[in-house]
Amino acid sequence: MPNSQIRIYTQKEQGEEWLRRYRGSLPVFGCVLGFTETGLIPGISAAGRTPEDRKYTACADAEFLYYGPEHKPQHPLPPLAAGASPVLISRAVFESLKIPVHLFNAGLPHPPAVPLIDLGGASAKCLSGGAAMEITTVHHLFKQGLLWGERLAANIQQSYVIFGECVVGGTTTALAILTALGIDAAGKVNSSHPICNHGQKWALVQAGLEKAGSRGQGTGGKKQDEIFQSQIMTSVDPLKIVAAVGDPMQVVVAGMAIAASRSCGVMLAGGTQMLAVYALMSAIAQAYALSWQPEAVVIGTTRWVAEDPTGATVDLALSLEKGNLTPSGTTPPLLATDLSFADSRYPQLRAYEQGFVKEGMGAGAACIAAHLSQNWQQDQLLAAIESQLERLSTAFH
Repeated sequence: MPNSQIRIYTQKEQGEEWLRRYRGSLPVFGCVLGFTETGLIPGISAAGRTPEDRKYTACADAEFLYYGPEHKPQHPLPPLAAGASPVLISRAVFESLKIPVHLFNAGLPHPPAVPLIDLGGASAKCLSGGAAMEITTVHHLFKQGLLWGERLAANIQQSYVIFGECVVGGTTTALAILTALGIDAAGKVNSSHPICNHGQKWALVQAGLEKAGSRGQGTGGKKQDEIFQSQIMTSVDPLKIVAAVGDPMQVVVAGMAIAASRSCGVMLAGGTQMLAVYALMSAIAQAYALSWQPEAVVIGTTRWVAEDPTGATVDLALSLEKGNLTPSGTTPPLLATDLSFADSRYPQLRAYEQGFVKEGMGAGAACIAAHLSQNWQQDQLLAAIESQLERLSTAFH
């Protein structure tokens, strides 16, 4: 039976088959926290009001996800220009459904005050320099991803694992990865702003790719020149692309999802960033001859991302098969929760309907999991999320 609470935007049959298969199953959640200095550029992200706030966004989200609203956090949720952190959504579902949560530090400037698995990574430098990470770090993180993907999937053959992320500035590194893989992504990515800052993102990506030794001469939406494309096809290892213009989360989740897909279902939790991870998985699996099961993998997000009028998420998902380094025909099913905050009594939640915030910390996938396992409808989701906000506002007063 179709679930009216879940929308399928691409690969409808594969998406429906995946939902049928995992209806009634409870997933495991793995959240990979990372950082890129790209996130410190003024105006690049709305996930934290100032660049200094944004250094601690992942710490604050991780603490809230793990402990909930009554815990006095070392790093409180950062003030946003508008709206409330999407971690409220994830926490509401994971707490109610008792979904196991595993937090991974792929590379943060400051470790969060929560029990987590440190993967021995490092924060990325700004992608505009074309030398974001050491290649040895990227190789190490990819191996860690494969290892932990296999571990998380080991006991849940009949179920699925959700991989979420928190990387401030991550949609910009996603644009860089997609572009370097030969996917026409300019003007299609999302952001935490109500109107996406495409020009700012694209300028950074062009600068980074040029410095990385590519001769990218694309301008918003136009194809990269032929030399750039053929050069990338013949010489660039996808892990080197991550080292040049990526962030630590991308390669970890790519490894985790490749490994987990071999034995259970995988939901990549997010929009633009997870489309980039999916493209990266395809490219890495091809470059390194690794086996994986593309039909086990779906992308789960919110409709605020999937239907963002200032991005083109569905178009971007459909563009994945046109990349040079991604095997043709690999377009993942893009699913979204139908969750609406239009009737919320909280202005911070209603702000989502105006385009503020949109997604993060696995929020969309968490709602899809609630629909799938407990058949939660709009009213149950809204009540659980509002309850988190209410508890948060009364916790320390």
